[in-house]
Amino acid sequence: MDQKSVVSTLADLNLPAIHFFNTIDSTNAEAWRWLENGAPHGAMVIADEQTAGKGRLHRRWITAVGSGLAFSLVLMSPPFDSRLLSRLTGLGALATCLALQNHYSLPAQVKWPNDILLDQRKAGGVLVEARWNGKDLQSVVIGIGINIAPESVNPDLLPAEALSFPATCIENALGHPVDRMELLHAILHEFVSWLPQLGLPDFIETWESHLAYRDQWVELSGEAHAISSPHQDIPALLVTGKVIGLSEDGALQLLTRSGKVETAQVGEIHLRPAASSPSG
Repeated sequence: MDQKSVVSTLADLNLPAIHFFNTIDSTNAEAWRWLENGAPHGAMVIADEQTAGKGRLHRRWITAVGSGLAFSLVLMSPPFDSRLLSRLTGLGALATCLALQNHYSLPAQVKWPNDILLDQRKAGGVLVEARWNGKDLQSVVIGIGINIAPESVNPDLLPAEALSFPATCIENALGHPVDRMELLHAILHEFVSWLPQLGLPDFIETWESHLAYRDQWVELSGEAHAISSPHQDIPALLVTGKVIGLSEDGALQLLTRSGKVETAQVGEIHLRPAASSPSG
């Protein structure tokens, strides 16, 4: 992987600018540095090695040399519609799932809000960061990290998360090597194809159809303010319910045993399968 091969592989996608790095701290961090120096809408940062990548909830995402994909895309507002910001994490995860399904016949799923699962194992993740000027969205960086070769598997998962969702990689799931440039093109093709459709109901429906644990019981834990109900305030940090879909803004909707629909916004939230499914 180098600047020339990346630019050549992605030429038909018409990205306005691409910066490749042999090694970097974080592609998201570099995207923000580039924005300060005039990065255009649709620009991409990609690295062969990432030493201090960022995941959700301040976790690290390390990408070993030649073993994975670590890249970030820049969106400016305008032209990006700030009202669609809450759907961007889903876009990154869905684009990755669709690429894995359509090109490698892998049954990838989105563990809401931002993880890519293969057979209940974490193979990748998405991190969306935004900057504002008061109430006006200025720019967004979408970082995507994918484990491809066995060397890419992230050793820094929290113990509880590793127990519920052990890490995996694409090559382990397939049983043979993967061309990183081919997969990169497939993901970005899905991303740029769906971006203009981000505000349509079809996007939410397609995202929903790829949700892990759809119609299954799960437990959500996290900050109390991130879990809300139209019926009452929920003081507890743990909610158990059946995944029934997504709201228009991409929030996860759960049906509790009592029949109430509760909504979880993206935030300090952890999702895992329920220890046991309520009867009835």
